[in-house]
Amino acid sequence: MDRHATAVWKGTLKEGSGTIDAQSGALQGLPYSFKGRFEDESGKSGTNPEELIAAAHAGCFAMQLSHFLAENGTPAEKLDAKAVVTLVPGTGITGSAITLVGTVPGLDEAKFKELAEKAKGECPVSRALGSIKVSLDARLA
Repeated sequence: MDRHATAVWKGTLKEGSGTIDAQSGALQGLPYSFKGRFEDESGKSGTNPEELIAAAHAGCFAMQLSHFLAENGTPAEKLDAKAVVTLVPGTGITGSAITLVGTVPGLDEAKFKELAEKAKGECPVSRALGSIKVSLDARLA
């Protein structure tokens, strides 16, 4: 199974800008720029590669965990996963920190954390991010 996205960049690194489109149509003409990636901490001036990696990581992790919870006989009512990807200019992407709050009836905290750790290690995006530190802070609601 292959998926694709397209990035078009015009101009220099600092003065240029670009757009991103995704196969699904979920992203169409999504703007990105140097300012949006390196200067705008609010994140309001457009997307950036790190934000997109964070979205992919949070989504993949939540899906993987939902599978493990269902296999355990304790399907999740809700999994609220957030990934924060850290970029250190001059060094690169150094980590992805997942914070998870789950609503899982009939499951104790210890088993929840065990399955969340398993999902962190086995989700395909976590595996793809194997060269950086991936951390997890998981708790039940």
